[in-house]
Amino acid sequence: MTPPSHISSAVIVGAGIVGASAAYFLTELGVKVRLLDAQAPAAQATGAADGAVSVASKRPGPMMSAALAGIELYRKLARDGLFADVYQTRSSFIVAASDAECALLETHATALTSVGVGIERLAGERLRQRYPVLSPNARLAIEVQDEGHAIGYKIVHRLLTAAGVNVERASTVDRLLLDHDGHVRGVATEEGALLSDAVIIAAGNGSARLLGLDGVLRPRKGQLLVTERAPALNAAMPGAIMSGRYLLSKGSQAGDLATRSRGFGLVIDPLGTGQFLIGGTREDSNAGQSNDLAAVSRILADAVSLVPGLANVRLLRAFAGVRTAVADGLPLIGALPGLRNAYLATGFEGDGICLGPVAGRAIAQLACAKHPAFDITAFDPGRFAGIGVAA
Repeated sequence: MTPPSHISSAVIVGAGIVGASAAYFLTELGVKVRLLDAQAPAAQATGAADGAVSVASKRPGPMMSAALAGIELYRKLARDGLFADVYQTRSSFIVAASDAECALLETHATALTSVGVGIERLAGERLRQRYPVLSPNARLAIEVQDEGHAIGYKIVHRLLTAAGVNVERASTVDRLLLDHDGHVRGVATEEGALLSDAVIIAAGNGSARLLGLDGVLRPRKGQLLVTERAPALNAAMPGAIMSGRYLLSKGSQAGDLATRSRGFGLVIDPLGTGQFLIGGTREDSNAGQSNDLAAVSRILADAVSLVPGLANVRLLRAFAGVRTAVADGLPLIGALPGLRNAYLATGFEGDGICLGPVAGRAIAQLACAKHPAFDITAFDPGRFAGIGVAA
């Protein structure tokens, strides 16, 4: 259904990076926003993310296009000052250590260059010069240039502060309020009805309960590790590392490990603090507060096999987070079919930090009858039968 040409108010459900971005861009368009969260800002996936703003692991298609748009928006907001001190530009290095990974990496490098992504192929002495702390097991790498990193909760705080929006914490939404013609006029909460011209659902896994999407959305857990500071080793790493196997765990190539109950894909991220963030797993699980010894041991062993110097760095913390995945691997961004003035933005899994601002902007534009700044056709929630009906 076609939205009106102008709205003056909106309720957003979910104060992660997507909801905060939608709030910021709606406010820029003159819309009064109420932002609700069942817990607190960035309390779920946004607060447990690795912070990659990256196209490195994307295959050609809508996700690669979305990631490129996401990176460009981060760059723009950094130039404009909003993200100037919370967005870091850097390279990503995809590293292959086997014949199969080398073959996959060559194919992937071609795919990235085909859409204009700047890369450098590194092998032999050039690889040792560019990334001297890598193990001799590393046989080939591609450096994906001009990528970035952002801490999710810092981005959320910056967006909400700039928009002047306060999150209404511990506010659970029970259902959408509908007129007989499918017009959404607000939400019902434990505190009563909140009326608005538009409703945006950006509640991650909470969207499944609210909209009856248990067959479409699934929780996907990731376990990550944080080390102590090791400034010398950190300084010797010119960017984040992901193993060739990470492409498989992300479902970026044939032989997708993401279809298994647990997949491993190594990422080693040198943080600005001098520490390292190391991950991780991709598990079909909702047990977001737990780590297990088998997973932690495997992650550490894989990390040391690629960067031997990590063997001398102490592990400080292991943690886990639950992201929201969609059955077909693409997020849901767009109008809820059969309803008027209701929109959905969820299911970003491990790409929420990269895509959060650009998706939030697209939903804000859509709600205000403006053409989204990037093509969201492939992410239309209407591709799944029944979405919107249960609301």
